[in-house]
Amino acid sequence: MRIEEFDVLVVGAGLSGLRAGLELSTKWNTAVISKVFPVRSHSGAAQGGINATLGNLEEGKGDTPKGHAFDTVKGSDYLADQDIVMFMCEEAPKIVVEFESMGAPFSRLDSGLIAQRPFGGAGFPRTCYAGDRTGHALLHTLNEQSIHNGLNFFDEYFLVDLFKAGGRIAGLIALDIAKGELVSFRAPYVILATGGFGRIFKFSTNAVINTGDGVGAAFRAGIPMQDVEFVQFHPTTLFGTNILITEGARGEGGYLFNNKNHRFMEKTAPKAMELAPRDIVARSIETEIIEERGFENSYVHLDLTHLGAERIKERLPGIREISISFAGIDPIDEPIPVQPGQHYSMGGIGTKFDGIYGETDLPGLYTIGECSCLSVHGANRLGGNSLLETAVFGRYIGRKLLKKGLPNKPSLSEIQIAEEKAINNIERLFKSWSENTGKKPVEIRNEMGETLNRNVGVYRTDKDLKKATTTLPRLQKEFLNTQVSTEDRRFNYGLIRTLELRSMLDIAEATSYASLWRKESRGAHFRIDYPTRNDDKYLVHTMIYRVKDGLEIKTKPVKLGIFEIKERKY
Repeated sequence: MRIEEFDVLVVGAGLSGLRAGLELSTKWNTAVISKVFPVRSHSGAAQGGINATLGNLEEGKGDTPKGHAFDTVKGSDYLADQDIVMFMCEEAPKIVVEFESMGAPFSRLDSGLIAQRPFGGAGFPRTCYAGDRTGHALLHTLNEQSIHNGLNFFDEYFLVDLFKAGGRIAGLIALDIAKGELVSFRAPYVILATGGFGRIFKFSTNAVINTGDGVGAAFRAGIPMQDVEFVQFHPTTLFGTNILITEGARGEGGYLFNNKNHRFMEKTAPKAMELAPRDIVARSIETEIIEERGFENSYVHLDLTHLGAERIKERLPGIREISISFAGIDPIDEPIPVQPGQHYSMGGIGTKFDGIYGETDLPGLYTIGECSCLSVHGANRLGGNSLLETAVFGRYIGRKLLKKGLPNKPSLSEIQIAEEKAINNIERLFKSWSENTGKKPVEIRNEMGETLNRNVGVYRTDKDLKKATTTLPRLQKEFLNTQVSTEDRRFNYGLIRTLELRSMLDIAEATSYASLWRKESRGAHFRIDYPTRNDDKYLVHTMIYRVKDGLEIKTKPVKLGIFEIKERKY
């Protein structure tokens, strides 16, 4: 077995992982491990922009980091931790300026300043953008800087399991996808930046790689999942394919219409209209469809035609290309058919109440980006804050660890014992899959996705959630007897998909379990049977653990601050 040793391992090559790796590689021997090439990471799919209080537009004058923080906390339905939100918003202008200094091709105003557009839930136009391909632009910018800085990359390596020794993280076992061999990576620090896990749902805007590998590995190592009941459904995904149609389309002035040619958002958000937070817009669209005011009882129209050809071609070229290629519609001439679709995970790997942001209960293990729950988004994320979170906390964790210094490692014998135990467990798992006679992984995965879409969607009920919490433990048992050939492991994507499913089932089960437990409606979690927010009982973070008989929920306090808890109105 091959062994690689580093000071720090960063798992995931999206914006979070690259920014952390870039910072750490200035002084330490750092490796970034990714199951795809860095520029194929899902950060590149982010379209709309990155939030920062620059005040470059006339209507943006007077915007402040405090105002940005207020909008974020309000948008989170007051479940976000206010200290970390304030930190992120104060760092935002510095991060955007840093990206610009690296060469990020932001769109510009005639004055030469970085262009900004309005986004949902924001009091000012503070979303900086690069057309409608902002994530793509920032990802390539950071990748170029990382290569220039000599960062070590292990592309097409799949995280299988973490291992610990001497009471702390000691490294991880990865599968070299091309060679089909297990590799042990040793390091006293491991940073998980593996992105979201939207593919637990059947219909999602997420790439096929978003399967929660880091969340699952941490959970198997004893780290709880936090707030996974909060799943964001993006209001506008392309009907039929669920490809993302950026919030920037509404930020540029797009309208939503039902089949009565009525801008229905005036009923639920008369001031903000189409630029209300995503959870509110998604529920409004879903209501129109349920009450048969949608087209074909399936979608509503996003109308950009009044913006004009020049503006659409300049600011929304990617959306036009997607609409033409996948729906046969040119938004210059016709409205786009849209429906809500799973988009983002507010929850993720549980973090400590106090300490470094992103620190877990396992010494030496940290988590950043969408796979983590820091919690800057609470019950509902505002558009433009996800790209911001990745870069802010990637840089932050790198600087914090460099300041902290390298810890004392466990003894070599302790590491070797832990390493061998992890390898043996994985080999036993591979052998059993090769000998099993049960269902194929794809059958289990399809039923899991359908169960979540049907029972843990935009609107939730006790009856539906109980169905999910019954079905998913059954699928876990069926997975124990799933069959996949493991004899030739080179580019064995059947094996990779099965390893992904191992984590996805844990996350899906935890999501439905926490959704059933939270008997209130808050942010993206809406219970028809409990339609109001209950701050007395549920103003807490859920922390989900695996115990002998299933799952167990503990709670963690929300860090309150200067923003008074109020009813959300837009």
